[in-house]
Order: sequence, then structure tokens, then C-alpha cells
Amino acid sequence: MADIIQLLPDHVANQIAAGEVVQRPASVVKELLENAIDAGATTVKLLVKNAGKILIQVIDDGKGMSVTDARLSFERHATSKIKVADDLFNLHTKGFRGEALASIAAIAHVEMKTKQASDELGTLLSVEGSVFTSQEVVATPNGSSIAVKNLFFNIPARRNFLKSDTVELRHIIDEFHRVVLAHPTISFSMYHNGSDLFNLLKGNFRQRIVSTFGGKMNEKLVPVEETTEVLTISGFVGKPEYSKKSRGEQFFFVNNRFIKSPYLNHAISAAFEGVLQPGKHPCYFLNLEVDPKSIDINIHPTKTEIKFDDEQTIYAILRAAVKHSLGQFSIAPVLDFDRDKNLDTPYGFAGGQTALPKVEVDRAFNPFSNSNQSAAPSYSKPAGNAWEGLYVGLESKSNTDSFSQVNYESDEMTSSIFDESTERKAQKTFQLHNKYIINTIKSGMLVIDQNRAHERILYEEFLRKTTVNEAVSQQLLFPLELKFSNSDNTILKDLQQALETTGFVFSSFTDENIELTGVPVGVKESEVHIVFEQLIHDIEHEVPDVNFSVSDLLSKSLAKSLAIKNGKKLEREEQEHIVNTLFSCKEPSISPANKTVFTTLKVEELDKKFN
Repeated sequence: MADIIQLLPDHVANQIAAGEVVQRPASVVKELLENAIDAGATTVKLLVKNAGKILIQVIDDGKGMSVTDARLSFERHATSKIKVADDLFNLHTKGFRGEALASIAAIAHVEMKTKQASDELGTLLSVEGSVFTSQEVVATPNGSSIAVKNLFFNIPARRNFLKSDTVELRHIIDEFHRVVLAHPTISFSMYHNGSDLFNLLKGNFRQRIVSTFGGKMNEKLVPVEETTEVLTISGFVGKPEYSKKSRGEQFFFVNNRFIKSPYLNHAISAAFEGVLQPGKHPCYFLNLEVDPKSIDINIHPTKTEIKFDDEQTIYAILRAAVKHSLGQFSIAPVLDFDRDKNLDTPYGFAGGQTALPKVEVDRAFNPFSNSNQSAAPSYSKPAGNAWEGLYVGLESKSNTDSFSQVNYESDEMTSSIFDESTERKAQKTFQLHNKYIINTIKSGMLVIDQNRAHERILYEEFLRKTTVNEAVSQQLLFPLELKFSNSDNTILKDLQQALETTGFVFSSFTDENIELTGVPVGVKESEVHIVFEQLIHDIEHEVPDVNFSVSDLLSKSLAKSLAIKNGKKLEREEQEHIVNTLFSCKEPSISPANKTVFTTLKVEELDKKFN
């Protein structure tokens, strides 16, 4: 039998390896930015077109490469960052496997310009599908410029797998955040379709967080500092009142490398226990410095998971440090309801001398003394017949008046105490546990989930308004100013036209501030920020299908934010209105999230319960 095992060609091996390294455009952004940082760059520019599907370009002012290094960098397992296997346990660089550029070049058109400071001219390389097409000498600044064009051009199935531009851009921004927050001493800038999204100058860690997520973030941060023999913790946690329903603003950095760790995240949640509302998640930006020999990075292709030698110790130290910071800055309150504030000792009495109170007694006081009796005020009883003067003259008046002058109505009228028009109708609906609406029907009873029912009603209403542009807006007395991060503003800017069809009126829309002069009818001014946060969260985590519609997603998000929550008591008229409006919808049985809205309980089923 002939041999059947053979070596794969290099271009096929590179395409297979690309499946681990490059999953979406955000993976390319991550690898190129990390290479720029490893090259010692002080200024890095990121240019993106169509969410990375057409162009991803990273320009840096790092060391650059020679002609030989530039050509060799596109080979698999070619790297300058490690030499022996022992270097894996003492890593100080981002990349180390030498597969990034080779994998990217296998599935895209790559153009590289690079030049060292000692060289007069640089090198221009063009690679298409792991095949070198050209090599030229070119005049270029010191550093490197790598442009990745037409990603997945030779793998149509992977290209069709990509999501919408909004979702892919969000992934790119997330990777950009992870890199820029880990290196505040490097200047970063990002451009998407020619517009400036981020322009981050070098500074400290707090300045980098504020410039990345907006100026409003500065008042939300609580510093965390702790130094031990095992690790050093520095960074910030967010105040509990600014917590969100999403886990977006949660960053762990170990030796300036972003990681994901559910175990350490649980330590943060344990430190916030008792001060967070249910369903909310804290935000944190924490740097952990540990011995590189005590961690293992090479356990996952994305290099975002780390194995610690002693996780339990790190868990305890991290939890204690965060809890100490919350208590030190009076964030965590003392929940002692039996404590009497009157018994607290003022700070002014600290260290002072206390003396026993003195009791003074007037020993000359005699309650039976005559002098005291004479001094008492005298009392004289009024005349007994003084009240009789009140009735003088009434007797003469009653004798002169005659009942013959009184005119009676000819017809007798007998009426009920209760007016029939205001007689209360029989109540057909009632509320159970402030969660379900019970309605009696001919065959039994109907049990309706009030939250899902109202969500269905609002969803169809918003969908109809966005479709036919019949939204009614109510003007605000004073303009409402909202502040979001640059990435959130980008999402809202893409949805501006759809939001205007629902009733929102924007007076100004910049990268820093959003100003509203009108909101849809039924939306409170205090709920606008919550509605927008929920909308951003839904856009980030939504996985659109082929029939993806912005108006549909917008209607779902608005309905979810504004629907009546479980636990709210409804009046009888409100209950009847929900029931009547629900059954006028096109799909009353399911909510926008495809969950059951109501169920019926027949009399026969109740009879079986009593048998």
C-alpha cells in the first residue's frame, strides 16, 4: 500500500494557522499593535476602513527592520522575541510565537514599509496569500507601516462569517482599549473611514482612562494601591453608584498584558458585596505586577488567559485591597441600624478629661411654707347664671314663627344612597404578587406576565413608528446633555437617524457631548440615559442574522428599557388597558425575546386539583 501521509504546503499550513491567530479583523489589530509596542514605538496610529474588512493599517516609530528581517518576518515561527524554550517563562514582550505576520499574509494582501534609524532608505514588501509579489527600496520614516487589505479574500466562507460593520468595529475598539490602557506612556490614535475616533496623548494611567472613556469617568474612579511580596496592585475601581448592567469596563492587566480571569473577577464582586444593586457589575482598571516565572501565558492562542502558581493567595490579596480602598474612601457604608448617633463621641472630645456631673440641691426649699401659699394666684368662680344670657330672645322668635309659611314639594322623591351611574363594575382583572395579571375568561382564567406583555406592546408600537415615521416627540423645557465614551458615541451616531424616527430630537451631536431637546412621548427625562445605555449594550452583544434590521433592534431595546418592571403595583384601569392592548397586537403570545407572555388555566385543570 502506498504511503498516504504527506507534508502540507506552506501556504496551506499558514491558512490553517490563521484560523487560530486571525478570527476577525480585531485579531489583526491586536497582533499589529502588539508588534508595534514590542518594537519600542512611542507613537502608534491605527487606520481602519469598513470595520477592517477593506483596510487595517498600523504606523509606528519603532526600531524598524532590515531587508533580511523584513523578508524573514513573514515566515512561520520566525521571531526575535524568544530564542530558547526557557524564555517562555520569562516573557517581557507581547508576541512570542512568530505566527502573526505569516498567518495574516496567508489570508490577506499585506504591504509593509520599514526602515531602521541607521539606514538611509527603507524597504517596501508586498505579499498576497503567502506569495511575495514585489520588493522595492523606498523612502519612508523610521519605524514600520503595515497595511492589511482585503481580509479573507481567498476564504469566502470566513468572510461571510463576519458580522455587520457596527459589531466588527466594536470588537476592534475593544482590542484597541485593551492595548492603550496597558501602555499609557505611548501615544495612540485611531481613525475609521477618515474620521478621528481616538487621539490619546501619553500620560499616567488615570489620564489614559479618562481620555479613553470620557471626562465623566474621572469622578467615578477610586484608587487601589497594594504592595506585597507576591504581587503589586495598582489601578482604580468604579464607585458602586456608577455600576452598569454590562461587563464592558472591566480590565485586568498582568505585567502590562490584558487578561480574562473569571476567578479574579469573582474577587472584585466579593469585595463589592453589599454595596452593589442586584444585576449590576462593577467597573475596574487594575494592574497586577507579578514575577514572570510564576505565571504561564502560553496556554491559549489568544494569550488572554494566564495560569498563576498560587491563585488563592492572589484572590485573597485582591479582594482585601479593593475592600480596603472602598472603606478608606467611605464608599462602603456601615449598615448598623441599631446604632444611636447620639451615643457617638465627637472627635473634639478625643483625649480630653471627663468629670462626673454635679447634683445641686436647694436645701432651703419647703413646699409647705406659708409664703409659698400666699404667692399662689387667687381664683374666683364666675356667676352660675351667666350662661343663661346666651338664650335671651330665642323664646320670642320661636313664638312668632309659624310652620304655615313652609312650602313643601308637591312630588315625593325617593332616591338611593348610591348613584347607579357611579356604581362599581365587577372587577375582571387583578394583580398577583405585583408580577402577573389574572383575567377571568369563559373557560377559566388567563395569567399574563405584565413585564413581557408591556414589552410586546411597546415593541410593536415603536416598530410601527419607525416604519411609517409617525413618532410624536415631547419638547423638553431645558436641553438634556448626555456624555458617553467615544466608542459609545460612535454607536449612537450610526443610530441617530433611527432614533429620530422614534421621537428623539438632537440639537447637537459631537464626539464628546449629546444634547437632546425632545424625547418620545412616554419616556421620562430621567430614563433617557438608561435607555441609551441599554441600547448600546444590546448593539454590542447582539448577534445579527441575515435579516438584521436596525429599527427592529432599536425597537426591542427601547421596549426592554421602558417596559413595566415586575414588582410594580398596577391600578385596575392599568391592568385592563394592558390586557386589551396586548390582544390587539399581531403576536400577543410571545415577547420580542421569544418568551411566553401568557398562559391559560382551565376550569377542568382546577377541578383535577381538588380530586
